[in-house]
Amino acid sequence: MPVLKELSHWAAWLRPEDIPARVRSLAASQVLSQLASIRAGAEHPLGRRMVEAFGPPLQHDARLSACVLSGLGSFLNLDDTAYAGHLSNSTVAVPLAYAYDRRLDGAALVAAVVAANECAARITAAATLGPLRGHSAVHTHLAGAVCGRLHCEGADDVVWTSAVGLAFAMPNWPLMRAFLASDARLFNSFTPVRTAMDACDAARVGLRGAPDILEHPDGFLDRFSNVPLPDAVNAGLGERWHTETLSFKMHPGGPGVDAAVDCAADLRRQLGPIRPDEIAEVVVEASLYTLFAGRKAASYVAGPGSPLGALVLHTPYPVATALLTGGLTVNDFSAPLLNDRGRWQVAERVRLVHDPEFTRALFASEAPFGEALRQAGDAAEPWLREFAGEAEAKLAVDAANSRQPGDFSASTKATGARVTVRLTDGRTASRERLVPLAAAGPHTRANHAELMREKFVEFGGDKDVAAAADRLDGMAADELQEWISAALR
Repeated sequence: MPVLKELSHWAAWLRPEDIPARVRSLAASQVLSQLASIRAGAEHPLGRRMVEAFGPPLQHDARLSACVLSGLGSFLNLDDTAYAGHLSNSTVAVPLAYAYDRRLDGAALVAAVVAANECAARITAAATLGPLRGHSAVHTHLAGAVCGRLHCEGADDVVWTSAVGLAFAMPNWPLMRAFLASDARLFNSFTPVRTAMDACDAARVGLRGAPDILEHPDGFLDRFSNVPLPDAVNAGLGERWHTETLSFKMHPGGPGVDAAVDCAADLRRQLGPIRPDEIAEVVVEASLYTLFAGRKAASYVAGPGSPLGALVLHTPYPVATALLTGGLTVNDFSAPLLNDRGRWQVAERVRLVHDPEFTRALFASEAPFGEALRQAGDAAEPWLREFAGEAEAKLAVDAANSRQPGDFSASTKATGARVTVRLTDGRTASRERLVPLAAAGPHTRANHAELMREKFVEFGGDKDVAAAADRLDGMAADELQEWISAALR
């Protein structure tokens, strides 16, 4: 049986009672988190232009509503990630649009989010060891959007298989130049979600997609993965929940920035107010992943006029901002705060250094690469040598193989950092964090609901709306309608 056909059958018939309570709870927090990200995007100047071009987040055409919700939540890097992929831009945005349009209840919304998560994450995981990753792996949203919509519509698995097959017929391949240097980043998820909407409409009237589009020698994995992992698509269906690998974003910025910003904010609280001229040097020790993303962005960053797509991946400016202000917000990525000379003076004194132990911990955790490396085994070494270099390839394989296979109930995402500040008066201070605040790990599993309430309120959401997310799974249809409207108001 083609892997897509098996996955579609399982996901199409997934019901709320089939999903463990802990997974449904994570999905409810994921919905609230992404609503906060959408709110933040809508308030940014670029988000306001998107709304001007394509209409408000909630509108009469659910297909276009899904695209706008997706686009608003993605471009600030406030969206949630998992093993594997930046899921929520499609797996939450599209079910929100269709649950609102079809007047579904909370249990149906949560089940659609989980079904979409599982399909999108598994297909993305199968192609993780390839040229596209993170936000550039926009094929995640082809799967997430199709599955999120069709679960809300109650479509059978035959329609699912054709719709995903049609969506993956011409999968998007973003160009890094556009991604980092222009406003095209706003279409990072908008475009694949729109493609997915067309695929759903086509499958609904009987057009067929290739059911073996993923694993066929002329198919998706052959083109999009250096080390295809087709078995990852259906491994442990109903037992291994990729939703349990969720990492939530508390502030804007790329995946390598989170822990460093957390540390910088802690240092600001320890040291108190600091003037830019009091900071002699800032050293950020991190894994190869942080350095890799930073190198890509660095050539596009040249002060206040730098493009947003590069700034959110650039470690020095976010770290400098957190050191001087105690945090990092959406407003820090637009004028007038972005024009602050002091921040850029400190950013020029930020130096990134590789720490092998952080790299080892990165590859030993499930997300973003570790589980794929474990599944691939020795076959992953050529990809690793290209990504991390000869010296680190063996370290990464050994770290990934140190874990035993199992479910994802204890998953982690260790994208750690150590930040050391040297002041001009001779004082030094240092903070270290292995797992960023709200990333996959024990603390997040215990506190995700509280953390996401905090995030939602921080980005302008109502406290009562945030508190109601705890009972999202049990909301009746009318209550859910009102809650979604209030969350986006």
